Amino acid sequence: MQIVKKLNTSSSSFGEYSSKIALIFLGNLLCSVAFNGFFIPNHMISGGVSGIAMMIHYLTQLPIGLVVFVINLPIFIVGAKTIDKKFATFSFISMLALSFLLEITRGIDQYIQLNDILLAAIFGGILNGLGLGLMFRNRASQGGLDIIAAIFKKKYNVNVGTGLLGFNTLVIGVSSTLFGLVPAMYTLIALYMAYKILDRVQAGLDTKKNVIIVSDKYDELGEVILKKLKRGVTFLQGEGGYSKNNKKVIYCIVTSSQVSKLKEIVDEIDPSAFMTINDIEEVKGRGFKSVGI
Repeated sequence: MQIVKKLNTSSSSFGEYSSKIALIFLGNLLCSVAFNGFFIPNHMISGGVSGIAMMIHYLTQLPIGLVVFVINLPIFIVGAKTIDKKFATFSFISMLALSFLLEITRGIDQYIQLNDILLAAIFGGILNGLGLGLMFRNRASQGGLDIIAAIFKKKYNVNVGTGLLGFNTLVIGVSSTLFGLVPAMYTLIALYMAYKILDRVQAGLDTKKNVIIVSDKYDELGEVILKKLKRGVTFLQGEGGYSKNNKKVIYCIVTSSQVSKLKEIVDEIDPSAFMTINDIEEVKGRGFKSVGI
């Protein structure tokens, strides 16, 4: 019986790792297409080490994949001691995949042939953001500044997209002095698109909502929310500012797809209830799966 359990566990782990690695390769493929198909033909750059590698490529014509690998090695050596080992392992696999795929997708711009630099910035940014999002959702990155951003996420809870955008300001500044202000400005558009998509993909399409309900029928509302939405309810002690009456306040977290159903429940039970609904960046705990780093 124990042998069967071990076999099931190992096969499950193998399937999980295989799917993660496949998604990591897909993410890097999207990023490579964005680089070689949209950014490089328009003399734009990406963020982080990839952006530095692009600048070196423009100046020396050295292969971008090789430059990415060489720059990333010392960063991985330092970062592996600080961040989660599993994240570092998958990130190293991701970095190798990026270096390889950057060479495989060279010349893909001949098939895209997009001469509009604004469209290149927008759609290149979207592809890049989707690729980065897939990697971060599977606990991987492309190394370099992504690892530094992951450390900031872990220690200071700074959004990955926000952190990367801040770190890349210096890279964009250097590129503007070397290749002109116009490509750098379009690069900023591409990076903004990429990191907005990254944060959205990492958070998931079905975002979470923080709900506060003030109602005299809190017991009935709480019971129905538990039964119909399968979401936990917390009662907070409140006091009316004008009436000075003590009352319980309902606090709960639901998915965005459950908001309309929650509104129906509140309207049916207590149409005069006071309710606020706010977006939540991240939820960790029972009933919610934490994603990303």
